[in-house]
Amino acid sequence: MSSRSDKLVVGIDIGTSGARAVAMASDGSVVASGAAKLSAFSDDHRDPVGWWKAVQAALEETLGRADRQKVAALAIDGTSGTMLPVDESGAPLAVPMMYNDPVGDRALLDAIAAHAPRESAAHGATSGLAKLLAFQSLPGLFRVIHQADWLAGHFTGLYDVSDENNALKTGYDPVERRWPDWIESTGARVDLLPDALPAGAPVATISPLAAEAFGLSGEVVVVAGTTDGCASFLATGADQPGDGVSALGTTLTVKMLSDRPLFAPEYGLYSHRIGEMWLAGGASNTGGVVLAEHFSPERIATLSSEIDPAVDTGLDYYPLVKPGERFPIADPDFPPRMTPRPVDDATFLKAIFEGIAGVESLAYQRLTSLGGPGLRSLRSVGGGAKNAAWSAIRARKLGVPFLPVLSEEAAAGTARLALAGARKAGVL
Repeated sequence: MSSRSDKLVVGIDIGTSGARAVAMASDGSVVASGAAKLSAFSDDHRDPVGWWKAVQAALEETLGRADRQKVAALAIDGTSGTMLPVDESGAPLAVPMMYNDPVGDRALLDAIAAHAPRESAAHGATSGLAKLLAFQSLPGLFRVIHQADWLAGHFTGLYDVSDENNALKTGYDPVERRWPDWIESTGARVDLLPDALPAGAPVATISPLAAEAFGLSGEVVVVAGTTDGCASFLATGADQPGDGVSALGTTLTVKMLSDRPLFAPEYGLYSHRIGEMWLAGGASNTGGVVLAEHFSPERIATLSSEIDPAVDTGLDYYPLVKPGERFPIADPDFPPRMTPRPVDDATFLKAIFEGIAGVESLAYQRLTSLGGPGLRSLRSVGGGAKNAAWSAIRARKLGVPFLPVLSEEAAAGTARLALAGARKAGVL
């Protein structure tokens, strides 16, 4: 018989190209992982059967590398805003609408705009609420649920349960912790909404069918999951108010834990509730896209070795490839600032690095000015985080400790929620 100290939990991530799973020990260490590409099972990324087969394959690979009888809990994250209509048995009644699929019916969008509070994340053509309105006339409809809800239902048999993070774009109020009354005013059928539980809350024990299929104990607790974005943040190990995570990819995304919710629609800023804390963040149009406009990856690597990150160029860049910025400045006409251009390419690259670091610093200052805590530490993910010269410039500009990332796998963040849920359920 396993003791509680050697129990495992499993986190599962379903993304746009595939599924990943990790088995995590009670101390937070990853002991096994597995992955599967959606393309191995379906040519259509909207095919729910393909999602489930990818999850099955990733989970089986993971369990094949761990002691499956030690698994005490599992949780799943999915792409935020991906919705599907289901009947009472969980069977999809139409092709799902993915996170970036817009609803084209202007009347539905106008109904949301007329009734949703300004700070609600339900605004916009890709919101979960817009998709619920688009699906709600289907015959035989039981619920309109999120991708993670549907996959979790395969482990519990329940297709009417969601989490507070996935529910946010469907109009859920994370402050009051309920579906607000205004949703019905949009014409939405509120009886089609799933119950929303806190991320990391125990949902139910695994169904006998799922336990047998995966060779798991019948006492495994299925835990409310989250969105892929929240899971990626949690994976890094950030867990205190003021902990920030910067994603340095094509664009710059900053996220920070706060002890209070932050809402600023003008910046596209809203807050997810995680435990007793709030995760807020914003996305800038600066980032790797600007670097790629001027230099190849190989050239960046060569020039970076010539940069002295301790000395400032004195150039005040705001690097963008075209006018328009979202955060920390909300201005669709905001102009790029990338002149004068030095003759020396290494100095030019350094000025771009400094400019993006300046935008990053301003972004965290903006979160603080909107009511968040001061930045206390920073973790970095994405391709840009691997550039030592850029990291040194950023550390100088931001002036806080740069901490190591525990994992960049969203599945590891979801496993951390499973750990929390297992402890709440008393099985860990």
